Amino acid sequence: MATIQTPGSDARPATTIDPASREVRNQPPPLQPVNLFDVDLALREALEREGGGWGIDRVREAGAAAGSVEARAHGERAERNEPILRTHDRYGNRVDEVDLDPSWHWLLRGAIERGMAGLPWREERPGAHVVRAALFSLWSNANGGVMCPVSMTYAVIPALRDGAPQLAARWEQRLTRPDYDGGALAGMAMTERQGGSDVRANITRAVATGDGDYAIHGHKWFCSYPPCDVFLVLAQLESGSASRPDPGLSCFLVERGPGMEFQRLKDKLGTRSLPSSEVEFRGIRGELVGEPGRGVQAIIRMVNHTRLDCLIGSATSIRRGTLEAIHHARHRSAFGARLVDQPAMANVLADLAIESEAATATALRVARAYDEADGPFRRFATAVEKYWVCKRAAGHANEALECLGGNGFVEESGMPLLYRDAPLMSIWEGSGNVAALDVLRAMVKEPEGLPAFLAECELATGADRRFDAHLAATRARVAGLFDPDDPRDPGERLTGAQFEARRIVEDLGVTLQASLLLRHAPAAVSDAFCAGRLGDGGRAYGTLPRGVDATAIVDRALPA
Repeated sequence: MATIQTPGSDARPATTIDPASREVRNQPPPLQPVNLFDVDLALREALEREGGGWGIDRVREAGAAAGSVEARAHGERAERNEPILRTHDRYGNRVDEVDLDPSWHWLLRGAIERGMAGLPWREERPGAHVVRAALFSLWSNANGGVMCPVSMTYAVIPALRDGAPQLAARWEQRLTRPDYDGGALAGMAMTERQGGSDVRANITRAVATGDGDYAIHGHKWFCSYPPCDVFLVLAQLESGSASRPDPGLSCFLVERGPGMEFQRLKDKLGTRSLPSSEVEFRGIRGELVGEPGRGVQAIIRMVNHTRLDCLIGSATSIRRGTLEAIHHARHRSAFGARLVDQPAMANVLADLAIESEAATATALRVARAYDEADGPFRRFATAVEKYWVCKRAAGHANEALECLGGNGFVEESGMPLLYRDAPLMSIWEGSGNVAALDVLRAMVKEPEGLPAFLAECELATGADRRFDAHLAATRARVAGLFDPDDPRDPGERLTGAQFEARRIVEDLGVTLQASLLLRHAPAAVSDAFCAGRLGDGGRAYGTLPRGVDATAIVDRALPA
């Protein structure tokens, strides 16, 4: 025992400090370093299954780098030292520059130089989108913010190829180059303050300059990421003649430079390392992408690919929460036993784990559709699972944080960051209602999509009675939207179905997930998923019914 006398007063009682009180006990060891690929059985199996096995070495390397002590330190520093917008230099000249912490550059360099922005376009081989999806998922663990410019740069290529081949020829080599210093990045500026997701309400104008290009004038409420080299921008194309109608909303490629003035950076809930901005266009030059008046159709190719990344990003968030929760529970004891061995906690952990495996399997299956000539399934499944998996991420982060208790509520744990970032993917590229209504519209505008989606789900028919019943009920619910005895046209019927849009898409989302798990996951996982997600499942995580093999599920999610 150590005794300390109060200075200058021998008459006061001694204060005694027990050295044992300063020992740190019953706390988990640091999770880093960990190879995030090696400990993720679901991701490893999906990579092989969906045609990306040839990329296993580069994916494993990315898993080791993303799970390193160094990456964790850079991620924390980039979040702590937020970007700063400098609109003018000391003399009053307009500069529109963003100061970013060196850790941000380390993180973004790591993503670009591992090919996460351009691999499928530079290596057009089967499984390239799957390999890239695995890389994107693993690096998202290091920092979610840096993945925004990575995603947009990846997604702009098909939009340029389809809508402006001459611009693709000029920019594609730089945009896909795995070279942080010598390559280029792409962003987008779509939404405006008066419209948000309703981009047809945009009032930004594009005026012909007489040399085949256009001068862009207007304001965008969200523009990410300001240091990008080029941006896809939506603007109302004016005909320039009072006698001719204006073509309407069109898409343009804009190079960053004079006439593109950043007004402020957004003060956001999450992804605070990422500078998102408001921007004003003051006559900057734009080049048309796609046909005049068909801006949404031109940019939707980019949006579809970024929606895939929303799905992948949410699957990563769900996986990360599962990893942190299980790691903590294995090394923390309470009431005389390890948390992981206590039935109530085992139920929660198993429930988090089946959500994670379902999200991972879904993300890589949808990524494979981008490698194949599988357009109907790809478009429909992307819309469905973008809604469903992204919607699940925020609640999952909340439950995973709770597994750590008060330890999870402090910033150093990383769980508050996970919690703040989790809602973003459900908002970006169409929030919940927009995504769900897109699925309904696709049923009419692309009628081959729903049958292709259901055909994939049906591959698990006969594997589980609960699944068969759910599939039949979902099919009947959707078929009711197209009742031949209903005198209304399909568009009117779908308008009437909007009140139920989320429920319909939710049913479709879990149907595909259950089908994938029944075909590819161990019985313990698929049985628990069908028990907890189909029929009368619980309303919160940790409500799996008796009989599921929680221990097997948890051990698979993070091998001991």
